[in-house]
Amino acid sequence: MEKVVSPTVASRALFLVLGLLLLLFLSVEIAEGKKKVSIPDDLDDVVDEEEDEDWKQWGKKKSSSAPLPPPPDFSRMNPVEIQAEIMKRHTGPSYGFVKLRPGTGRTREDVPQIAMRWSKVLRTGSVEAKFMAVDLSTIMFMMERGQDVEELKEFILSQPEAYEMKIGDQVYRRPGDPPLDEVFEMSQRKKTDADGHDPSEDLQISRDEL
Repeated sequence: MEKVVSPTVASRALFLVLGLLLLLFLSVEIAEGKKKVSIPDDLDDVVDEEEDEDWKQWGKKKSSSAPLPPPPDFSRMNPVEIQAEIMKRHTGPSYGFVKLRPGTGRTREDVPQIAMRWSKVLRTGSVEAKFMAVDLSTIMFMMERGQDVEELKEFILSQPEAYEMKIGDQVYRRPGDPPLDEVFEMSQRKKTDADGHDPSEDLQISRDEL
């Protein structure tokens, strides 16, 4: 004897199959919609909020990240120490001069080469400075950040061609080195003792070049 399926059960099965087909169709449509992303040709008004930090900082000048220490007690410092401390805290550009070691024979071509070599060496470090030849015994420098004066001083005084460095009224030399005027006077005295010639006129002319 055959079983007779009731109309209610058949209707429920039909609705279930149709529902499953509808869900399958919708899921396929959603998946296809996710794959098809429309990118407009005009991107002028598009703002990319996912730029990484490296890209944002690209091309910007590096700034000194080390914070400055609190101001010292100037009442306990001598004028030389006060001026050195002020230079450490000076953030703008600064310039000064380097006097080359006297008694060394050099040509007009030698001084620009020294300035160029110093500029190239500092370019690889953290100090931004440029050197320019002025005359046979003088090189001028421009420093981007005044607080780099200590590092620049260490570099210049480590160069065999340099004798002293001057920024404003402050003069820096190696420990034990006499002032440049004294060095020149001693050199003139040696010449006087050697040939008996009084170089007073030559001394005045050479001092004007210092």
